Amino acid sequence: MQGPGPLSRHTQASIRSYAVAVLAPAVALGIARWPIVHLESAPVSLFLCAVMLSAWLGGVGPGLLATVLSAAAFAYYFVNPFEMPRFVVFVLAAVLVGSLSAAQRRSMHSLRKAEETLRETQAALAHVTRVMTMGELTASIAHEVNQPLAGIVINGNACLRWLAGESPNLAEAREAAQRIIRDGTRASEIIARIRALAKKTSTLAERVDLNEAIREVVALSQGEARKHDAALRTQLPDDLPPVRGDRVQLQQVVLNLIMNGLEAMSAVHDRPRELVIRTQTGEALQVRVTVRDSGVGLDSQAPERIFEAFYTTRPGGMGMGLSISRTIVANHGGRLSVVAHDGPGATFEFTLPAYR
Repeated sequence: MQGPGPLSRHTQASIRSYAVAVLAPAVALGIARWPIVHLESAPVSLFLCAVMLSAWLGGVGPGLLATVLSAAAFAYYFVNPFEMPRFVVFVLAAVLVGSLSAAQRRSMHSLRKAEETLRETQAALAHVTRVMTMGELTASIAHEVNQPLAGIVINGNACLRWLAGESPNLAEAREAAQRIIRDGTRASEIIARIRALAKKTSTLAERVDLNEAIREVVALSQGEARKHDAALRTQLPDDLPPVRGDRVQLQQVVLNLIMNGLEAMSAVHDRPRELVIRTQTGEALQVRVTVRDSGVGLDSQAPERIFEAFYTTRPGGMGMGLSISRTIVANHGGRLSVVAHDGPGATFEFTLPAYR
C-alpha cells in the first residue's frame, strides 16, 4: 500500500499548525480566567506565550491567527473601553513576538537544510576521493585479479588432462576443481571489495568490526605495497570491541592513510620500508587505530597544515584526502591526528567510540 504523498503530509502539518493556533489562545484564556490559579492579572503573558508557540510551530500564518484570537479574547475579557492604549500595546507586542518566533523558526529550518546539504556535499566529495584513490590502485588491483584468474585457467587445463586419459585420475581432477573454486572465490572477494569502496551509498550507522574492515583494505593494498617494495604489517587484537559507523567510509580513511604512508616511503632507500597498522582499546571506551610508516616524515610546519583542504606534499596530489578523512572521523564522533615520535617516518592515529 502506497503511503501518503508529500502534498498530503504538508496538508496534515498545516492543519495541525492552525489547530494549535486556535487551541493555544483558548487554553491561555481558560487558565487566565480559572479562579483556582488566580492569574486574572497576568493574561498578557499567557496570550503572548500562545502566540509564540503558534508561530514557532506553524510559522507566520498560524502566528497571525493566534495573534488575532488572543487580541479578541484580551479585548473582550480583560480590557475596559477606556484602556485602548493597553490594548494597542498588547497587539503590538503580540505581533512582535509572533514575528520573532516565526523568523527564528525559518532560521532553524534554513540551518537544518544547510546542514543536510553540507552532509550530502561531504558525502559526494568523499565518494569522488574514494573513486580517485581506487583509480590509483588500478594497476595493483588488475594484478591481484589476474593472479586467481590465471590460476583458474591453469587448474582448468590440468583438470581436463586428468579426465582425458584412458583411466581418468579423479582424485587429481577433484583437487584441480577445488583449486578452481578457491581462485574463483578469491577473485570474487577482490571484486566485491572494489565494488563496496567505489559504490555511492548513503551514510550508515551500523556495528562495524574494525579489524575485519582493516584486513579487507590491507588485502586490497598488498599489490600497491609490492609495487613500492614495502611490507604491510598488522597488529589487530582479537578482543577489540566493535565501533558504530559507516564501514565503507571508515575503510576509506584507512585506505587513504595506507596510500599516504606508501607514498612517503617511496623515496626511502637506506632502511626497510614498513607500514604498521595497529588497533587497540583506548580509554573511555575508545578504539584507537594507528598507522605508522618508515618514510621521510613530516617537516616542522606540516602537522599544523596537513589536515587543511588542498594542502599537499605529494606531486600531483589534490590535498583533499586527509581533510576528508578527518571530517569522516569527526562525523563518527572521533578524532584524526598526527602523533609525534622519535625516529624516521610519521604516525597517524584516529579514535572512535566503541559500539554500545
